[in-house]
Amino acid sequence: MYKAILVPHAGTPAGDNALKHAIHAAKNSSAKIIILHIIEEIQRPPISFGLAESEREKIFDSIKDANESIRQEMEKVMEKLSQQCNDESIETKVKVEMGDAAEIILDTIQNENIDLVVMAKRRKLKGVKKLLSLGSVSRKVVENVTCPVILLDVDNT
Repeated sequence: MYKAILVPHAGTPAGDNALKHAIHAAKNSSAKIIILHIIEEIQRPPISFGLAESEREKIFDSIKDANESIRQEMEKVMEKLSQQCNDESIETKVKVEMGDAAEIILDTIQNENIDLVVMAKRRKLKGVKKLLSLGSVSRKVVENVTCPVILLDVDNT
């Protein structure tokens, strides 16, 4: 039924639950799972008032190093998660990207030929508002894809 399942995973228990759902779906359809973690990049300050060029470069290099360090650590975390898939004999790919979460998810869906997305939504609202509202990332993904999206409520994972 499915060939490629995307699990955007924020390194949270809700993401773990999304992965469990994806594993179940993959076992029933022989699909591969792509675990995607997105890091919000530490931005360079727009203006460095009163700093010499050499000082600005040191700051920019430190920011670049911090971003790379975060990426490497999250790759290790996501690789550990992929072991759950490997234990079930499910083909798995791990991707760690930096940037806008919704845009990266949408790009991954297109580039990896994803035919199912399983993700947790973060919005914590009550009553009717809960029924009518999605977080900005969830909303953008759901509104811009043609494949099925399973949104798991964080409170009920």
